Amino acid sequence: MADDLQDGGRQALNARVLCRVDDLAEGSARGFRFGSGVAVRAVFVVKKGGAIYAYDDACPHMGTPLAFLPDRYFDRDGRDLLCSTHGARFRVEDGFCLSGPCAGRRLARAAIRIESDVIVLAGEEPRLSDPPA
Repeated sequence: MADDLQDGGRQALNARVLCRVDDLAEGSARGFRFGSGVAVRAVFVVKKGGAIYAYDDACPHMGTPLAFLPDRYFDRDGRDLLCSTHGARFRVEDGFCLSGPCAGRRLARAAIRIESDVIVLAGEEPRLSDPPA
């Protein structure tokens, strides 16, 4: 599986592999995009307190990606996830919106599994016709 990684884990060959567990530092997040056009899938993974969480990279308010800059998902304090479009704040552990225009709603979880220290997007079958974006 590790052979499926390229560019240090930033992109995957088969639209399933995200990155190695060790590539995700404590208190950080990384975003991934697969496919193109209407078939694009954007997710991000977060490591906090030793646990790994994954969400679709779409704010429940307007569907925009959370990060304005690559992999910048946290607020300045590094405590909550932040939507850069309208400032909504989300709890890392469950994606619950603490404040902002979507308060009380949640980020959609992305199902992941860990295989041989590699984070894999579960439920996504490889598509040879859809190279990573």
